[in-house]
Amino acid sequence: MLAAFCLVPWVRPARALEAPQGKVVLTILGQVSTTNAPGRAEFDMAMLAALPQRQLVTHTPWHKGLQTFTGPLLRDVLAQAGATGHRLVAMALNDYRIELPLDDLQTFDVVLARLHNGEPMRVRDMGPLFIVYPYDSDERLRNDRYYSRSAWQLRSLTVQ
Repeated sequence: MLAAFCLVPWVRPARALEAPQGKVVLTILGQVSTTNAPGRAEFDMAMLAALPQRQLVTHTPWHKGLQTFTGPLLRDVLAQAGATGHRLVAMALNDYRIELPLDDLQTFDVVLARLHNGEPMRVRDMGPLFIVYPYDSDERLRNDRYYSRSAWQLRSLTVQ
C-alpha cells in the first residue's frame, strides 16, 4: 500500500477540506474525493498560502530576466482535493483551455504560483494564479508544448 502511495502522491486518505473563507480563486472538479462544495473542491488564496510553499526562480518566454514565482506545488494542491486520474484540463479566466498530463506533476516540480517576484499577481499581470514549470531545470521544458501548459489567470482544474 505504501508503494502505491509513493507512486501517486496526490492520492491521500480523504480528510475534511475546510470551506474557503475568502473569494474562491481555484475550483477543482472531476475525479476528486475530498470536496468542500457539491462535487468540487474550492480554494481561496489563504488556503493555497497555507500549503507548503515552493519558490521557483526561472526564465520564462513572457518576462525579461530571471523571475521568482512562489506557491504550492500543483501536485500538493491536487492532493488536498484527493484527485485521481491521468490528466488535467486547466481553464483560465479568458476561457483558455489546455490539457496537462498528470505525469508532468511527478516528473517536474510544477508550481501553482500565487506570487510573482514576491507580490500577489493581479489579473492584468497573469494572476491571480499561474501554472509555472521549472523551465531552467530541464532543457525538455523549453518549448511550446510546456509553455502552452503554463496557464495563467487560472480559474479551474478538471481532473480526468
